[in-house]
Amino acid sequence: MLLLECSPLKLSPAEAREKLLYLLAQLAYREGSFTLTSGQQSSYYINCKPVTLHPQGAYLVGSLLHRLLPPETAAVAGMTLGADPLVTAVSLASLYAQPANLAALIVRKEPKAHGTQAWIEGPELPAGSRVWILEDVVTTGGSALKVVEQVRAAGYRAEGILALVDRQEGAEARFREMGIPFRRLFTLEEVQACHRAVCQGWRS
Repeated sequence: MLLLECSPLKLSPAEAREKLLYLLAQLAYREGSFTLTSGQQSSYYINCKPVTLHPQGAYLVGSLLHRLLPPETAAVAGMTLGADPLVTAVSLASLYAQPANLAALIVRKEPKAHGTQAWIEGPELPAGSRVWILEDVVTTGGSALKVVEQVRAAGYRAEGILALVDRQEGAEARFREMGIPFRRLFTLEEVQACHRAVCQGWRS
């Protein structure tokens, strides 16, 4: 894995965004024939885990996503497995900046089969706490909406959805129709453009 030439701790927000985009284009984006979670067929695939599970990538993801959250946010939540490193990274980033001390909530795909049979793992929050849902990649938005449902069922407020990468295939419009705010760090077009530039650089 190619690492950044300098520590991400020394980067400005603009530089950090540029470096994270580079990592996503180099390590997360692939072209071929793929079946997505939604069941759709695609000629490309974005697997963010090689980036979000690497220390440099996790730091960049956590700090940049954290900057997009409103100050009244109390927690971040996401569907296991893709969002697990996201909520952890953002929670850690909140130790040093506002909004501070954000709880990390992991939503199961099925309720726990034993013990408490819980859907959500993480600290118990006061009723009405404001929670933002994190996604690594959104396509149709179905997974994020399942998290919204469970967050609300737990008595919290699902304030909005924040994605690392938006594939721009209907999720934003779907969220808008349901009155759920949506923010994204990158669009698919940005990742593809950077991927092409990286490939051209390798060939030149």
